[in-house]
Amino acid sequence: MIGELLTGIAGSAWARAVLRYGLTALTILMFLLALRRSGERAGRLAEQLETMEKSHDAQRRMLEAAARRPRSRDDLAQRLRDGQF
Repeated sequence: MIGELLTGIAGSAWARAVLRYGLTALTILMFLLALRRSGERAGRLAEQLETMEKSHDAQRRMLEAAARRPRSRDDLAQRLRDGQF
């Protein structure tokens, strides 16, 4: 009984047209959802890259400041006397 119904529906021209358009719409919908998901992922990766760049910039500035620091207490005292600090 169910087989006869399915055969009758699939056998009619209007049912095939509806199925064709339905599958086309479903395919387009799936493509758009996949595109949206990849866009979200790209946005998260861009945000992560920006955060890493900020972190690396801060670390670079700390290393540059450490390279310019006085090496000993005597060097610090000399800098303070000269007014360079």
